[in-house]
Amino acid sequence: MLNKVIIIGRLTDDPKTRHVSDNPDSGTIVEFSIAYNRRYPVGEEWKEESHFFDVKAFGRLAQSLGERLLKGYLVVLEGRLVQEKWTDREGKHQTKVRIVAESVKIISKPKGESVQEEDTTDGPFGDEGLNF
Repeated sequence: MLNKVIIIGRLTDDPKTRHVSDNPDSGTIVEFSIAYNRRYPVGEEWKEESHFFDVKAFGRLAQSLGERLLKGYLVVLEGRLVQEKWTDREGKHQTKVRIVAESVKIISKPKGESVQEEDTTDGPFGDEGLNF
């Protein structure tokens, strides 16, 4: 089965990095959220709706993203969907769908700062990132 997500969105906050071991290849986890705005016509007017997605990355990609990304960056993200399941403190079963990043490319920084080929990839697109 195919499980692939490609989305362009803006970081809603600075990434949160944590280390679960001393090995940067496998022990780093970074989490952040991105916002995506969808515009669509309704009659003669245009409506806009915002969607927010939680993202998680692991290993070297997580290390790189944690060092380079900041709130407001616009990124192209390629990854897969996962559904996390847990039981909360009150005993209720909870689920959450998030994106596990496999490749991320910075499109723009806040306030028009220039982008210097800060491609952070760790997926099937290799060093070339996503080319549109």
